[in-house]
Amino acid sequence: MIFEPLLIAQLIVLGLCTGFLAGLLGIGGGMIMVPFISAILAGRGVPVDLSVKMAIATSMATIIFTSISSVRAHHQRGAVRWDIAKRLSPGIVLGAALASLGVFALLKGSWLALFFAAFVSFSATQMLMERKPKATRTLPGTAGQVAAGTTIGFLSGLVGAGGGFVSVPFMTWCNVTIHNAVATSAALGFPIALANAVGYAISGQGVADLPPGSFGYIFIPALVVIAVFSVLMAPVGVRAAHALPVKSLRRVFAGILFLLAAYMAYKGLTA
Repeated sequence: MIFEPLLIAQLIVLGLCTGFLAGLLGIGGGMIMVPFISAILAGRGVPVDLSVKMAIATSMATIIFTSISSVRAHHQRGAVRWDIAKRLSPGIVLGAALASLGVFALLKGSWLALFFAAFVSFSATQMLMERKPKATRTLPGTAGQVAAGTTIGFLSGLVGAGGGFVSVPFMTWCNVTIHNAVATSAALGFPIALANAVGYAISGQGVADLPPGSFGYIFIPALVVIAVFSVLMAPVGVRAAHALPVKSLRRVFAGILFLLAAYMAYKGLTA
């Protein structure tokens, strides 16, 4: 399976697409990778329950690399709110550890797929509704942002995403502009991905039926190929993000999430 040409070709295409979307939407690409990696693994004989867990873990590990490329491009445009990123990061690491080292290993893959679908649908709906925050609403204090970070890190650990599906709506709800929210979400992808990937690698040790090339729940061939090609495309997505109007960016974000939520709901219900 590791060196199969078709597999490598599939992963290259997936890497290019997710890298572009990571830069465009600040979602780390995880929302795209999880459904497709799970389908690729299941199609090659990996049990469905395990394929979902491996897809989530592998997706998160690739975000370590895509977030670096994406945030570098956003930082050059002065769009990253580093003050927010610093206050959210401690909670993110705590939430990620709770998810990847504990809850993730205990839940069945089918339940994780359904949770993925439900939460992503909720996030997409919130983005489409475009509710205007109160003009006086601002981000909470340090303790509130640590709590928010813990929630973001925990939920990200359960669905294998970089946190943009939670952090972008949260920041825009607190009157952070959409472009700053997307850029800051990209910066948050690194601590989310690193903390969760370590947890997946540890909690997946000794699991039965892992395919060749696995390190814990992480499928190394997919990690390497997707990381390389997504890093190449992330700056292209960033340029597109800064060229699009706010409404278009919200609609693109929501539309993609709805499609992927529907697929994962089907996968969870039929597992």
